Amino acid sequence: MVDIELVGYLGGGIIAISLIPQVIRSWSTKSTKDISLHWTIVYLSGLLLWISYGVGISSMPLMVMGSIEASLAASLLYLKLRYG
Repeated sequence: MVDIELVGYLGGGIIAISLIPQVIRSWSTKSTKDISLHWTIVYLSGLLLWISYGVGISSMPLMVMGSIEASLAASLLYLKLRYG
């Protein structure tokens, strides 16, 4: 039987990995013209609420993976604001 927390870590890891190429590309090209500022803000807000929920239910996968994803999303927001 699969530990359900492992499923949470795997799901969060896949989502986090999906953001890495965009952060790298935005950083290396110094261009974020194809990234929506509104999407980035909404996405980051959702992640912060997800982390808060994880804290509320004491779910380590939600807290850990949500924090990693929020860090990547915050990086995109920074790059968007810097390079527009």
